[in-house]
Amino acid sequence: MCTGKCSKCIGITLFPLAACAIVSNILLYFPSGRVLQLSEITDLVWFFHGILGAGILVILPAFMMLGAGGAGCCANRCGRPWAGAQSSILLSVVLAVLGFVGGVYCAVISSLGLIWGPLCDTGDGEYLYPFRNDTLEDNYLFKQTTWSICKEPENIVLWNIVLFSILLAIGVIEAILCFIQVINRLTGCICGTCMRKRK
Repeated sequence: MCTGKCSKCIGITLFPLAACAIVSNILLYFPSGRVLQLSEITDLVWFFHGILGAGILVILPAFMMLGAGGAGCCANRCGRPWAGAQSSILLSVVLAVLGFVGGVYCAVISSLGLIWGPLCDTGDGEYLYPFRNDTLEDNYLFKQTTWSICKEPENIVLWNIVLFSILLAIGVIEAILCFIQVINRLTGCICGTCMRKRK
């Protein structure tokens, strides 16, 4: 597949992923669909890993990738001066690296969100993190019977697990796609411009 078409396919794929990441992150601010006090929302949500990391930082390179998906053997380099093509490729690589970092950032924060568990009321009216001292072997993720310790918000454990899992998967996929894009653009740089091939 030519580098331009590859860029376009990756760019098209990244847009819905980024949108899903932003929506999932926003939903984490409303545990079980409820509006709570800021102090009653899981602290990792404030890292904006879905909105900023897997969202904005990925949408930027996605726009560039769509622009690089024009017709021709090397897409946005065809018919352009060599210097201009090189700067376009450099910008595309930098933005792809930025998207890779955003995806990894989202995956790391989401992993911590899954491991540490949600902030919840255990029945005495005080919000705390009942699962944060768990070891990996005794983690609440593998003991569904312990989820009932969280009384409020209702079903908060399942809510967090589902949304953080979605964000983790999206972050990993985005990081992989952006890494492929970096390799793709560097390959396009090495293959030579259409102008050179015509000459």
